[in-house]
Amino acid sequence: MADIVTNHKARRDYHILETFEAGIVLHGTEVKSLRAGKGQIADAFARVEKDEVWIYNVHIDEYSHGNLQNHAPKAPRKLLLHKSEIRKLFELASVKGNTIVPLSFYWKNGKVKVALGVGKGKVEYDRRDDIKKRESDRELKRATMHWKKGK
Repeated sequence: MADIVTNHKARRDYHILETFEAGIVLHGTEVKSLRAGKGQIADAFARVEKDEVWIYNVHIDEYSHGNLQNHAPKAPRKLLLHKSEIRKLFELASVKGNTIVPLSFYWKNGKVKVALGVGKGKVEYDRRDDIKKRESDRELKRATMHWKKGK
């Protein structure tokens, strides 16, 4: 499972409540661009519309060797999920304050998959708490490392 693109903003700005794995409908030139690592999902989001899930603001660069059949870089793309998963996503996303964000694009059995997360937005003090926790964990790790060396 090699990541193609990762959304680092998602885990920083949202408490991820649940994750889903989805397929994505892509054209050949989009797959070739992703294989070359030319994609961004930092500002992307997903919506459930008429029992289908669509992802927006995913930027996949045009393929450099493409022709007139090249794709549009910011086109909305359909995600492939089972009906029960779509229903569950809709229920979770319809709660006030929740949103569906892509966490990463990755390869699985030669296909591009999307890791979706249903997240609740963090406020500023939540982010500060995360930073404090990370720093205290780092200091604790350093202290135990030095303690083990001294023994």
